[in-house]
Amino acid sequence: MGLVPKPAYNRVLLKLSGEALMGKQAYGIDENVLARLSKEILEVASLGIQIALVVGGGNIFRGIRSSRDLKIDRASADYMGMLATIINSLALQGALERAGVDTRVLSAIEMKAIAESYVRRRALRHLEKGRVVIFAAGTGSPYFTTDTAAALRAVEINADVILKATKVDGVYDRDPMKDHGAEMFHELTYLDVLKKKLNVMDATAISLCMDNGLPIVVFNLTAKGNILKAVTGERIGTVVHGGK
Repeated sequence: MGLVPKPAYNRVLLKLSGEALMGKQAYGIDENVLARLSKEILEVASLGIQIALVVGGGNIFRGIRSSRDLKIDRASADYMGMLATIINSLALQGALERAGVDTRVLSAIEMKAIAESYVRRRALRHLEKGRVVIFAAGTGSPYFTTDTAAALRAVEINADVILKATKVDGVYDRDPMKDHGAEMFHELTYLDVLKKKLNVMDATAISLCMDNGLPIVVFNLTAKGNILKAVTGERIGTVVHGGK
């Protein structure tokens, strides 16, 4: 039998984009992606690591873009985006529970029939009992992204790190999907991200992490086993921190 990897963190917040759930589809949720994610999260949870998740809704509805396309006001579009995160959260919960992971969805918008309302102490209690907690509906307010929601919830639950899952290996100086000469950063400070306007998380989320000394690990979700590598401290992707 192989050695059981040693966790580098006690409590983590995993931020998933809605697009990550699409797989190779153009829209919606790929059940194969859900199954793979659930298996990897189960593997991490079995190490005793407390896991919270925030998932976006871009595979179903994107607030800013759709408000322009549909000619509806930004606040209404953002609320529609929050509802999309509820759909994704329930899909994740179902997949995780099929994999044997005890899971709770906590919504920033009250929806008693389908999710618990977000209460910080309730979330902490679920985590302490070994349940995976999915924070849905963003912050519950328009004009804030799910990146900001992830940073806010991570700070509130005293997470050790935000694991920001993407489709590329880390943070690059240019879009690696469009420019094959793009160079990846292995380490960045919060100020580097803000000054260089790098596409890590939005400025509000980065500022919140900077103010609270919360590190961010940006890594490739499509590579099998990367979640486990991230939580055991293996050097993958890009680490964003406060510097020396």
